[in-house]
Amino acid sequence: MASSTSLLKLILIFLFLISFLTTQVVSQTNQCETTTNSCTNKDKATRLKIIAIFSILIASVIGVCSPLFSQSIPMLHPDRNTFIILKAFASGIILATGFMHVLPDSFDMLWSNCLKENPWHKFPFSGFLAMMSAIFTLMVDSVATSLYTKKHNEVMPESREDGHHELPVVSGGHFHGHHHRDIKELNVGSQLLRYRVIAMVLELGIVVHSVVIGLSLGATNDTCTIKGLVAALCFHQMFEGMGLGGCILQAEYKWMKKAIMAFFFSVTTPFGIALGIGLSKTYKENSPAALITVGLLNASSAGLLIYMALVDLLSADFMGPKLQGSIKLQVKSYVAVLLGAGGMSLMAKWA
Repeated sequence: MASSTSLLKLILIFLFLISFLTTQVVSQTNQCETTTNSCTNKDKATRLKIIAIFSILIASVIGVCSPLFSQSIPMLHPDRNTFIILKAFASGIILATGFMHVLPDSFDMLWSNCLKENPWHKFPFSGFLAMMSAIFTLMVDSVATSLYTKKHNEVMPESREDGHHELPVVSGGHFHGHHHRDIKELNVGSQLLRYRVIAMVLELGIVVHSVVIGLSLGATNDTCTIKGLVAALCFHQMFEGMGLGGCILQAEYKWMKKAIMAFFFSVTTPFGIALGIGLSKTYKENSPAALITVGLLNASSAGLLIYMALVDLLSADFMGPKLQGSIKLQVKSYVAVLLGAGGMSLMAKWA
């Protein structure tokens, strides 16, 4: 219960920081002129945004919760091939989100003509920050895994009162005792802790970029843009939720923590949209402060998502014993990754 409270506090801090940065953005008056066209219709846009909130919320709930209830469906159990293939597909979605959506948006914003030539056009801040974000995520990933392992590693070989480990007893050429069982349980425990770190880091990264995406949708009055975004975000949230839900399932959290993580994933994008609607009168997406703030947040999110997709999801699975033991399953999983990444890349045409 304590770990659930800590996670809740951490996510709330992230949401507060993003909301605070956004309110600081709206106080800036220096801005570029916002262009209007035949698609600009504030009343119609507001109706579409309200529809978007409920549509994306439903898609998010379905996506993140479907793996959590898959234990009642034998073919979707984490040990089954179908689960591995679906997780690979969702990992491709997350990878494409970082490369094809979040990172390009950051480049567009930080290279905008609305920003000063120096320093924004003199240095690729988006690529640099994405790189630093990936390195920082590696640091958090590594340190958190070490701390979790030291804190929760309770499966150790039995010890005698003199401090020496109890050795297995040899009888008839065979070893008896708990040594091999302890090593096996220790490895299982370490893998479980690894899954928990992955789930928590991935959740935080998704929360950040989901609020930013929702804010952008909520602040715009371009109905043509909103229509494409709603369809793309429903697709994106559903399958990204499946990837996160799969990680949460493998982490074997208690139901309370599963519910907290699923809740925050589901509500962050609708929260961002509602925040954008509330600030739409004063928030100007072309203002220098808005471009810099959202651009930097996007770059940070992109680095985190790319690292998590490649290292903690795809590499961990493809180099693991399950896929290494079956070339046929590897091929199916590669096809799933390409389909997920390709489908999400295609969505970049509309969003």
